[in-house]
Amino acid sequence: MTWTDGPLLGFDTETTGVDTDHDRIVTAALVRRDRDGTHVRTWLVDPGVEIPEGASAIHGISTEHARAHGVEPRGALDEIAAAIAAAVREGIPVVAYNASFDLCLLEAELRRHDLPTVEDRLGGELRPVIDPLVLDRAEDRYRSGKRKLVDLCGVYQVVDTGSLHTADVDVVATLDVLERIVGRFPHLGDLDLVSLHDYQVTAHRAWAEAFNAWRTERGHTGPGAESAWPSRAATRATAVVAA
Repeated sequence: MTWTDGPLLGFDTETTGVDTDHDRIVTAALVRRDRDGTHVRTWLVDPGVEIPEGASAIHGISTEHARAHGVEPRGALDEIAAAIAAAVREGIPVVAYNASFDLCLLEAELRRHDLPTVEDRLGGELRPVIDPLVLDRAEDRYRSGKRKLVDLCGVYQVVDTGSLHTADVDVVATLDVLERIVGRFPHLGDLDLVSLHDYQVTAHRAWAEAFNAWRTERGHTGPGAESAWPSRAATRATAVVAA
C-alpha cells in the first residue's frame, strides 16, 4: 500500500487576481478522495473588495453575486485552514495544482484577518504537499507546449472535467491528472510522502533557476519565478482588515 491509495486532500481557490500578497479568495474547495469515494466541500466568499471584471470573466463570480450569496471571509478562512491542518496532522497529503499560489494566498489571507496560518496551526512547515504541475515539469521537462491544468488534462487524457476555473471541478481534475502522472511515471508512487515532498522542493528550485536564467538571457525584467516551494514568507506586509 502506498500514498496513491489515499486518502488525498485536494485544494483549490478562485480569486480576485494573481497577487498572492494582496488578492482575495472568492471561492475555495477541499476535495477528499479515499476508498469511500470523492467528498467535496466548497465555499463562496464575499472578499470585501470589488472583484475585477477580468477575474469574474474567468471564474464567473461577480462582486454583486459574492456580496449577495457569499459568506464573510474570516469564518470561511478559519474553516479552510482548520480542515487542511487537521488532514496534515493525520498524514494526509494536500494536493494542489500550482500549489505555491493557493497556499501562499491562503496564508496571506489568514494573516490579513488576524487568524493563525496553517503553518501556525501545525507548528511548522505545511507538508506533505503534492503538486501535479511540479511533477509534470520534472518528469516530462522537454515536452513543448503550455502546462496549465487544462493542457495537462489533454496530455494525460483526463476527460469529463466539467467547467474548469470552478474550484471544486479544478480539484477533481487535479486529482485525476495526478493519478495519470503516477501511472505514467510509477517511481513517484514508490516514494514515501516525505521523499516525494522533498523531491518536489528540489525539482521546483531547479526549474525556477533554469527559467530565471532563460529570462535573464533574453533581457526580461521583473521578479521571475520564486525558487521556494510550496510556500514562502510574505514579501509585503498584509494589513489586518475589519471582518
